[in-house]
Amino acid sequence: MFTYSLATIVVLVIVLIASMFKVLREYERAVVFLLGRFYEVKGPGLIIIVPIVQQMVRVDLRTIVLDVPTQDLITRDNVSVRVNAVVYYRVVDPKMAINNVENYHEATSQLSQTTLRSVLGQHELDELLSARDDLNNDLQGILDQHTDNWGIKIANVEIKHVDLDDSMVRALARQAEAERSRRAKVIHATGELEASTKLTEAARVLNQSPNAVQLRYMQTLTEIANDRTSTIVFPMPIDLVDKISEFVSPQVKSSVKANASPNKPEQPNEGND
Repeated sequence: MFTYSLATIVVLVIVLIASMFKVLREYERAVVFLLGRFYEVKGPGLIIIVPIVQQMVRVDLRTIVLDVPTQDLITRDNVSVRVNAVVYYRVVDPKMAINNVENYHEATSQLSQTTLRSVLGQHELDELLSARDDLNNDLQGILDQHTDNWGIKIANVEIKHVDLDDSMVRALARQAEAERSRRAKVIHATGELEASTKLTEAARVLNQSPNAVQLRYMQTLTEIANDRTSTIVFPMPIDLVDKISEFVSPQVKSSVKANASPNKPEQPNEGND
């Protein structure tokens, strides 16, 4: 009987001694409590925990990926959207992460959801679609400020999806089409303006050199001949047309005057007295 009791005691002592030694990985820390009060943070490597007197809580220091569930929100321009995001955070102070909040992972998740709704609801739909980098930075700054007292560092926040209703998608498609049409008209008008400017400069240069005008005529005839067309166009200088008009106008006027007869007044018929 004594031998059996002694063997039991030896086994219990061996178990207690074995439970005193803990091995922590490089990314783990142990928050140690002595009789319920915070004692110290230990690790990584081999540490000794006195059974019954001391207790420890493991804390992972690696970056944790938190998927924020889809949130329904209304933007500042009264558009209903569904948005979800992903948050990357890590524990930088194990003591604060254990002592200042009950469950730092759940607390960070709930804070991310409420912050996502409140921050994005202050912006318009166009900003949600085109200015995501700025919104991500705003979300990260606000979350990092609130989680600083928990020993949590928000490394990054990314908005993943912005889901819209079908009617809003069609409205955005019409808006994009109208914007493309406007840009096309502006580009066309700009091209016409540049072309007219260049044509004006070319006309000024050609006007200073009559031989250049003749060369341009010959080049145009060459281009027409290469098109294999039966129509031949002979360019006529505008100056020649003006000279012909000046010569013909006096002849026409004199011919009109020659053919015109004078108007004779009618003599009234006198009756016999």
